[in-house]
Amino acid sequence: MKLAKSFGKIVVSQTRAKLLRQLFYLPNESYYVRQLVRLTGEGLNSVRRELANLESAEIVKSEWRGNRLFYWVNQHHPLFQELLSIVLKVEGLGAAIINNRQRLGQIKFVVFSGRFARNLPHGPEEVDLLVVGKVVLPELGVLVREEEKRREREINYTVMTESEFRFRKRNRDPFINQILLRSRVMIIGDEQQLVDF
Repeated sequence: MKLAKSFGKIVVSQTRAKLLRQLFYLPNESYYVRQLVRLTGEGLNSVRRELANLESAEIVKSEWRGNRLFYWVNQHHPLFQELLSIVLKVEGLGAAIINNRQRLGQIKFVVFSGRFARNLPHGPEEVDLLVVGKVVLPELGVLVREEEKRREREINYTVMTESEFRFRKRNRDPFINQILLRSRVMIIGDEQQLVDF
């Protein structure tokens, strides 16, 4: 079963699931109601009702700007990181990697940087995506280019074999330390295994 379908079954309302996917995919963006209606393909009243539910749970916040009511993700909510992690696995590049895992080779870890996950600007030295394993690079490249078009920005990614990652981690490589010390979202693999690897 595809993770997006599974997510839709966990979250009771289809409209709520679509709203969460849209809002958490680019958590730094704000949207007005009719924009969310267009993006989700759901009815106006259904979108309004579910936004009210999410706002009462303090998962989203709202504010009037001119004659439009805008909504955005409450990044200080205790469940923010968990919801972000879930949505990044059912939407966009994370979903594409999970759904095409067999074609991509033998992947041990896939890690998004916290800045990439939150759609924040990054410096040229920062890595958005780390993939560890035996990876079919052309297949990964296609998925990354599709996401670059969707996000309208370049994605900095690095691919390493397990032995290279282990060697660089053991030798306290600054590049690996930077990845391990900053915030991140695990797409494939366990975070504790990544740190202990």
